[in-house]
Amino acid sequence: MYRFLRTPRWWGINAFVLLAIPFCVFMGTWQLGKFEDRVDSHQEAEQRPAPSSLKAEPLASLLPVDTETSGRPAEARGRFGEQFLVPDRELDGRTGSYVLTLLKTDGGRSLPVVRGWLPTGAEAPAPPSGEVTVVGALQASENAGTKGVHTAGGLPEGQLGMISAASLVNVVTDDVYDAWITLADSPAGLTPVPAAAAAGTGLDAKAFQNLGYTAEWFVFAGFVVFMWFRLVRREAEASRDEALGL
Repeated sequence: MYRFLRTPRWWGINAFVLLAIPFCVFMGTWQLGKFEDRVDSHQEAEQRPAPSSLKAEPLASLLPVDTETSGRPAEARGRFGEQFLVPDRELDGRTGSYVLTLLKTDGGRSLPVVRGWLPTGAEAPAPPSGEVTVVGALQASENAGTKGVHTAGGLPEGQLGMISAASLVNVVTDDVYDAWITLADSPAGLTPVPAAAAAGTGLDAKAFQNLGYTAEWFVFAGFVVFMWFRLVRREAEASRDEALGL
């Protein structure tokens, strides 16, 4: 009754099944591993001292930004230069803009400094003149996948879609750090922007998305097995009926 399993057609089906099941299991295990990594990094981040309780360190000693240095207080000295608005940023349920000012450091490179959040329609205060020392939470450059990033093109002059060296390279001539800081103490008229958790360290929607993908891959593996048995059963019934002359 099951001699059909040795036909070329069924050799192809069986080969597909034998390859598909391990692949689905591998992908499910891989997604589960990514979720477990996020859980571990989240636990490690919770065990570290609160960044606000740490002493500010020179900017250069904290670069490049990683999960260990993200959010740490960084100190830099220089002169404020060009200023930009980063629109469509929410704070406490309200929409406004980040006020980003470039700090030309003593080393010659410019550091993006978010001096605070500004309500829509308000005028951004001018940065202080002369040499200043700023202290703020260190943050990694944003990308198009960062929550809150404005990705639409055609922004007016003086505005940026996201805070990164890649977005600034087209509007300034300075060499820009691939990082930024947000001031804990903003000037009058601005609200301090809290530091965001380092990417990949929080149990956010993306982390649980990995867990959902895990379940999906194992369901796919079970579906392949189910369909194989269903096809075998249907083929066996057809072979039996043919043998009985039905």
